[in-house]
Amino acid sequence: MGYVAVKGGTLAIEESLKRIKFERIKQGKVLDVTRIEGGMRGLIDQIMSESSLYDETLAALAIKQAEGSPEEAVFLLRAYRSTLPRKHYSRAVHTREMRVERRISASFKDIPGGQILGASVDYSHRLLDFDLMHETDEDAAQWLEAFAGELGSLPEAGRPPELMKVMDYLIEQGLMISPADDNTEPDDVTRRSITFPASRSQKLQVLTRGQTGTVTSLAYAVIRGYGVSHPTVGELRVGRVPVCIDDPLGTDADAEDSYYIGEIKVTEAEMLMSAAVVKEQGGKELSFEIGYGLCYGQNETKAIAMGILDHSLEQGDSRFPTQDQEFVLYHIDSVESTGFMSHLKLPHYVTFQSKMNDVRKTKTTAATPEAEETKEVEELCK
Repeated sequence: MGYVAVKGGTLAIEESLKRIKFERIKQGKVLDVTRIEGGMRGLIDQIMSESSLYDETLAALAIKQAEGSPEEAVFLLRAYRSTLPRKHYSRAVHTREMRVERRISASFKDIPGGQILGASVDYSHRLLDFDLMHETDEDAAQWLEAFAGELGSLPEAGRPPELMKVMDYLIEQGLMISPADDNTEPDDVTRRSITFPASRSQKLQVLTRGQTGTVTSLAYAVIRGYGVSHPTVGELRVGRVPVCIDDPLGTDADAEDSYYIGEIKVTEAEMLMSAAVVKEQGGKELSFEIGYGLCYGQNETKAIAMGILDHSLEQGDSRFPTQDQEFVLYHIDSVESTGFMSHLKLPHYVTFQSKMNDVRKTKTTAATPEAEETKEVEELCK
């Protein structure tokens, strides 16, 4: 595309930046980053997921700077992420070791370990709570004190047991084929551009970094008939998983040992779809297939949508856009799509002048035959 340099606009740009700050603080009130971190959990989790950077404080700062715009906050956080050195690679995180805070299944009423509702708006009335208009720090402190008293009256539960996966039950019943382990080195889309056909690791990375609304919309398109039957939530988990690294100095003789460096909160969704499996004799039988979703924080809708798109992309039927890798993976990225829309505001003087010339030429060419025909009619009338 053709661009021209814009000169002499430094002062105007500086004044524009001042106006941004004015709009943010014109009411004389400044949002505290700690309050954003404490009260905007859902937005922070979304920003961290789309930015591929797990840091709640930095996500809160990005939200403040972006004045609440998720796209701009993701742009800021990804830009900062690109400046950070990568010092270590963690070991593979196993969600079976998750310290579960919420765990539900839409496939079975009774599952080993039970349904754990946890924190969710799914069971609320979705009505505006006008009491929040007048909520104070003192109100929050009193409520927390009362809640702590309720927890103190409960028996000590100890560490929660490791919960069986619903998928394991289906495999045991012979209703689902056990997925084969794939221990190949995963690709890193943040360091090397995605290639097609995309590997499974590339697809999952792009999906978990994808813009939440776009991922959800495309998954909805899948359900409406673009290539898959109605999926079921086999299991949805929200909880914290431990992150470990190998000996940073490489001096640990025990290769099995590792160093625990912390934990991250994630949402995991395992989506079940029925599909026909071809047997050795050529016959077919029904079985269950899985679509997998995993993202930072409590981000349940996105994790479910990610699982649906994961399964859809594995089918690879070119008749459906939701199974086209390039169509889906290139268009769900927040920074890519928002950046291209924003670039349209940049000067396009040269290209538009070219378009105008083309339009003028077309109009001139189209007008000439009409003028000649009119002239011939006038001559005949004489």
